[in-house]
Amino acid sequence: MLSNPMTVGNGRSRRRELIELASVLAPRHGYNPTALDRVRILRTEAVLHDIPVLYKPGAVFVLQGSKQGILEGEIYLYDEEHYLAVSIPVPFRMESTASPERPLLAVYVEFDMQMAAEIAMQVEKHGKLASAKPRGLVSSRMAADIEDVLLRLLMAVRSPVEVAVLGAGILRELHYRVLVGPQGGAMTAALQQKGTAGRVVQSLAWLRENYGSEIAIADLARDVGMSVPSYHVHFKDLTGSSPMQYVKAMRLHEARLMIARHGRTIAEVASSVGYASPAQFSRDFKRHFGRTASEEMKWVRRHLGGPA
Repeated sequence: MLSNPMTVGNGRSRRRELIELASVLAPRHGYNPTALDRVRILRTEAVLHDIPVLYKPGAVFVLQGSKQGILEGEIYLYDEEHYLAVSIPVPFRMESTASPERPLLAVYVEFDMQMAAEIAMQVEKHGKLASAKPRGLVSSRMAADIEDVLLRLLMAVRSPVEVAVLGAGILRELHYRVLVGPQGGAMTAALQQKGTAGRVVQSLAWLRENYGSEIAIADLARDVGMSVPSYHVHFKDLTGSSPMQYVKAMRLHEARLMIARHGRTIAEVASSVGYASPAQFSRDFKRHFGRTASEEMKWVRRHLGGPA
């Protein structure tokens, strides 16, 4: 089927405007905050390979350049044609392409989980939700309605009064557009916390709040009414990691944020994230990130301008 020339033209014009706005709103290298707490814009010229990532629930919209995530052999594109939505924080590896002539520009939106769950309930109530298996990561094609909301969002954050009056409404619409998108059913299924997968999602929410405490897999399994073997199977199916691999990744990523933000000692950080031994923490950190904690702090500040 032939495309409507006017639609194609409008799409190109909208993308150019998005890139121009993002360039102005993200003048410095790394993550740039905006007037909305849940929205950041990344500008980077770095070409990255095999970088460990653990995103909070939300969505990443790449306006220029490209990224891809790899989890369990599956590739998740988030580039100029696709966005990445994250309903459950899952550890994966990332690659990105950029250059000084054409820096990567990406809008990061952290989900309001209460709002997302409320929207999912309303969508299901009105029968607009296709059943799907819960998934932590979803790559979807960037549709015109998503670009339109993003454009209005970036235009609004330039003005304090528009942020105050329109910001929350535009963010709510963006949540809705993602949740009714082509693969929104997989995200909504994860948000609704129903069935066996839902019990694992509840367990993940507990882990996010308690990763620094002593954790026993038998206790996690018992709390959601599963045997340990069954818990392992369902946990790995949803996250791509075993429970202890997941806990370790979460602790290490939280430690990375602490080191980059606060400059605390390795022993203090190790204890804060649940490690009894600073030496073991240092070994696990280097194995996971490929750099020592002090090297990683310098790398984050050089490439991302602050905590990722």
